[in-house]
Amino acid sequence: MLDRPTAANFPIPAFGVTDRLQKLSFMFPAIDAIFQEFATQRHIPGLAFGVVMDGELVHSGALGVRNVAEQAPVMPDTQFRIASMTKSFTAMAIVKLRDEGKLHLEEAAAHYVPELAALTYPTRDSAPITVRQLLTMSGGFPQDDPWADRQLAASADQFTVWLREGISFSNPPGAAYEYSNYSYAILGRIIDNVSGMRFQDYIKQSILEPLGMMSSTFDVHAVAPDRLATGYRFDADNWIAQPLLEDGAFGAMGGLFTTIPDFARYIAFLLAAFPPRDDAESGPIRRSSAREMQQAARSAYAMSHRPMPDVPAIVMSYGYGYGLSAGVHSIFGYTVGHGGGLPGYGSYYRMLPDCGIGLVAFTNLTYAQAALPIDAALSALQRADNLQRRTLAVSAALQTTRAGLLDLYAQWDDAKAAALATESFFQDMPIDKRRAQFEQLRADFGACLSATAL
Repeated sequence: MLDRPTAANFPIPAFGVTDRLQKLSFMFPAIDAIFQEFATQRHIPGLAFGVVMDGELVHSGALGVRNVAEQAPVMPDTQFRIASMTKSFTAMAIVKLRDEGKLHLEEAAAHYVPELAALTYPTRDSAPITVRQLLTMSGGFPQDDPWADRQLAASADQFTVWLREGISFSNPPGAAYEYSNYSYAILGRIIDNVSGMRFQDYIKQSILEPLGMMSSTFDVHAVAPDRLATGYRFDADNWIAQPLLEDGAFGAMGGLFTTIPDFARYIAFLLAAFPPRDDAESGPIRRSSAREMQQAARSAYAMSHRPMPDVPAIVMSYGYGYGLSAGVHSIFGYTVGHGGGLPGYGSYYRMLPDCGIGLVAFTNLTYAQAALPIDAALSALQRADNLQRRTLAVSAALQTTRAGLLDLYAQWDDAKAAALATESFFQDMPIDKRRAQFEQLRADFGACLSATAL
C-alpha cells in the first residue's frame, strides 16, 4: 500500500451481524433446487455453480454431465470455457499496465496498435479512439455478436490483416455505448505490444498465477480431456457437440477456461476491493484499481419489468466499466457482473459488493441464460433477509444532533437551537417560526415517548 496520510476517523462501513454465513447456509438447499430446476427446464447437459462470501467459496454444486457420449459427470474441477467473462481479465491486464506507467487510458489506441492509425472515421470531427473507450464499449464499433464468437481461433497475422483493412463504425468514438468484442480483441493486441509477450501469457503470469488460479488457461490443449466440459447445442431433442475453437487473437474477448473454485478466487479478489480501507494490499492490482473496474464508466441502459402482474416492478440502471457491467438493481442494490456465451457454453456471475456476496454459474450449452438461476437465487436470499449490507456507524456529531433535537422538542431553547444549526438554517425559516413549529407539534402529539435508533 502506498504510504500516504489517512484520516484517523474516516468511517468504514461494516456488517452489523456476525452470523452471516450461518444464516446463509440455511438457504443452500433452496439454491441447489433453483439450479437443478433451471438445468432440467433448459435442457442443460452440465452445470457448475458457486457462492462466494467474504473471500471464500462457501457453497458449490455440480449437476449433469460434462460429456454426453461418455455420461461423464460434471465435477468440482471440471473446466468450462467462460466466453465473455474473460473480458474483465483482459481489462485487469490493461489496468495493471496503466498502474505500472506503461500505458495511458486516455492515449489514442493507435499509439499502441499502429495499424489503427489508418482507420477511416465516420465524421470529420471524430476524435481518435482511446484505450478507455475500448475498455468501456464506447469505441464506436457496431455490436458484433455472434460473428466474433466464431473468431477465437483467428491468428495474430490474420488479425493484423483485418486491422489494416479497417473497421466499420456505428457511432463516432465516445458517442454511445455499444457492445463490441472487436474492442477487446484490440485490447489483447495492446497487451501484446506493451508487455512484450502474448496477452495470454501476460494474463497468466500477472493475474491468474498470483490469484492461485492454476486450473485456468487460454490454451485449449492444456485442458485435460477428463476435465473438459464439452460444449453442446440442443436441437430436436438432441445434444449436438460443438467444435472447440482454438485459442487465438480473439481470445482476449472470450477464450478463458476455468473452474468454479478458481473463479471463486477471482470473485473474492474483486469483492475484497470493497470497502475502501487502510488494510495492507494484496493481489495483482491495487484495490482502488479493482474498484475502478467495477464502476459504470459508460451508461448503457435503464429498464424495468414486472415478473408477475401482482408484484412490484424490478428496475435496473446499468453501465459498463472495464470488462464488467455495473449498476443499481431495485432489489439487489449495487451489482457488478458479466455474462458469457459461445457455441457450446453459457455463463454468468453477479456480485453484490455492499453485501460481500457473489454467485457464478457455468454451463456447457450454447448461450444458456445462466443469469436466470443466479438472480432467482439472490432473490430467494433477499426474501430470507440474507443480503445484509454493510452500514456506516452513526457519527458522534449525528448522535449529538439527535440528542439536541429531542431536547428541543421537550423544551425549546433559542440558544441551544442556534448551537445546533448553521446561520443559514434560520435564513430559510426564522428562529421564531421554528420555535412555534416545535411548540405546535408538541401540542398536537404530546411528549416524545421513544425515539428509533439512527
